[in-house]
Amino acid sequence: MNREDFEDSYAQERNGEDVYSKPVRAGKRTYFFDVKATKGNDFYLTITESKRRVERDGTFSYDKHKIFLYKEDFEKFADGLQEVVDYVKRNCAYDVVEKKDDGGYTDVKFEEL
Repeated sequence: MNREDFEDSYAQERNGEDVYSKPVRAGKRTYFFDVKATKGNDFYLTITESKRRVERDGTFSYDKHKIFLYKEDFEKFADGLQEVVDYVKRNCAYDVVEKKDDGGYTDVKFEEL
C-alpha cells in the first residue's frame, strides 16, 4: 500500500457518519462523545477534548485532542477508566465542582462529600 492509499483509507475511517453526539461541559473544557458509523455500518466512538484559548490579539482558538475507540475495545476501556476513577476517589484528594440550584457552579472539596 502506498502512502496516498494509506492516507485516503485513514481519512475515510476518520470521517464516519455521525450517529449520536453527547457534549459534556466541564469548566474551561468541553468533552464530546461522538458515535460514528463506517460505510460498512460498523460503529466507533470518538472522544474529543476541546479547550478554549484566548490569543494575544484577543481572538479565541480551540485546542483539540481526539482519541478513537473501536467497539471491540469499549468494555476494556470502560473497565480501565472506572478502575482509575475509583482509585482517585479512594486515594487522592481532589476537588469536585458541584452545580448550584441557580445553574452556576461551586467548588466542593472531595472530603466534604
